[in-house]
Amino acid sequence: MKLPLIDAQGNAAGEIDADDSVFGIEPNLAVVHQAVTAQQANARQGNASTLDRSGIRQASKKTGRQKGGGRARMGTPSSPTRIGGAVAHGPHTRSYRQRLPKRMRRLAIRSVLSQRAAEGGVLVAAPDVEFEPRTSAMSNLCQAMGVERSALVVSDGVDEALVRGTQNLPNVQATPAQTLNTYLILTHDQLIMTEAAVRRCEALWALPGEEDGDA
Repeated sequence: MKLPLIDAQGNAAGEIDADDSVFGIEPNLAVVHQAVTAQQANARQGNASTLDRSGIRQASKKTGRQKGGGRARMGTPSSPTRIGGAVAHGPHTRSYRQRLPKRMRRLAIRSVLSQRAAEGGVLVAAPDVEFEPRTSAMSNLCQAMGVERSALVVSDGVDEALVRGTQNLPNVQATPAQTLNTYLILTHDQLIMTEAAVRRCEALWALPGEEDGDA
């Protein structure tokens, strides 16, 4: 798989070879969907909680006699039908966590990286490109590289200058290659990567000797 090198002026500066097992596979959309669903579920706090009848501190005495009152048969004040009473069938604290096997997580990331690469959405910054810790400089660099909507700038490890330069850009986000995930890639139209970040992705997710369909 060939990935294009782009210089600071947005001009083509050659190509680099990338591992086909990371950037050139046939995307498995079913696994991608399952990975995104699990990631969003794991982000839920699950702390919504209501009180049932046992949790309401009210008098337990029946408010009126069963018969002869000429009205409905009223129960205790904690009844869900009374004002200030309990909630019937309400939510309680729970965990929404979904466990996704490691091989499926890897396959999902490789699938979205390959899809972005096939669409031309993966650009590699040339070695002479410098990320400055200034918003205006990073904005001009992204415009020169053809960022039209949103972009994810990926480095090998945390780049403080890159983080500072992109933190005020609403549609540009910086992240280390080690923290890439399926949902983060899908929510950005383009990936601007350093060559070191490309090699880090290959080291993390390339699976030599394993067929993708087995994951």
